[in-house]
Amino acid sequence: MAEIFAYTDGACSGNPGPGGWGALLIAREGDRVVKERELSGGAPDTTNNRMELTAAIMALESLTRPSSVTLITDSAYVKNGVTGWIHGWKRNGWRTADGKPVKNVELWQQLEAAQARHQVDWRWIKGHAGHAENERADALARGGMAPFKKAVKGAAEA
Repeated sequence: MAEIFAYTDGACSGNPGPGGWGALLIAREGDRVVKERELSGGAPDTTNNRMELTAAIMALESLTRPSSVTLITDSAYVKNGVTGWIHGWKRNGWRTADGKPVKNVELWQQLEAAQARHQVDWRWIKGHAGHAENERADALARGGMAPFKKAVKGAAEA
């Protein structure tokens, strides 16, 4: 059975501002790549954290059957949130340790549901450090953001 590696990234021009997300999914059998799939999208007014979460959600939701997935993100927010913080948030009724509502709660809940049907090994890597697959995910995220950046620029010029 193939191993699934999902490389995810988010991007935002301004924070908030137009944003994009990207995911590169690679199925490997040993050292051999058997399939690759690229996903991307964006939003006109969002934050970088929302795009990072969306990239991970879309990668996991795109899988048609329960899988063993290594999900690689350059977002400590996503990795730490899904592997640690989320447990306390749930215990506290989706509130932080200081009693404030969790930001992006609907995306955290969607991510939790998306990962529930898979066995996910979450890994963090440093972004923009020359890791080829992470750079591809970043390019996909920037590509997903591009139509929204043009729309914002066009509106500003009107």
